[in-house]
Amino acid sequence: MKKATLNTILTLIATIDTPEAEAVRAELNTELNKGAEQKAQNEALYESVKPIVMDELSKATEAVTLGELYDAVADALPEGFTKGKLQYAVTRLWTSEITRIEGKVNTYRKA
Repeated sequence: MKKATLNTILTLIATIDTPEAEAVRAELNTELNKGAEQKAQNEALYESVKPIVMDELSKATEAVTLGELYDAVADALPEGFTKGKLQYAVTRLWTSEITRIEGKVNTYRKA
């Protein structure tokens, strides 16, 4: 079920004051908040890595590939922060701060 639907149900039963309604509200809240802790941890991880990546891009005199960028910062990244996670961050999270230069192999530079 979509979160919007769950929120609508929660709103509709908000004024019902029975033990059953309370149980349903608790279950809906649990379902709506599922994954929130993991999401917060991921956001914190990406925010901790961002200054490292941006600093490296500031030093670069030319646009770099993701592979080159990862190799340059790999030692400074937290354990388990893979090249795929870096690619996700550069291509999805930080698009307003990093410019992609399309080519046979895309390259990136600080905006």
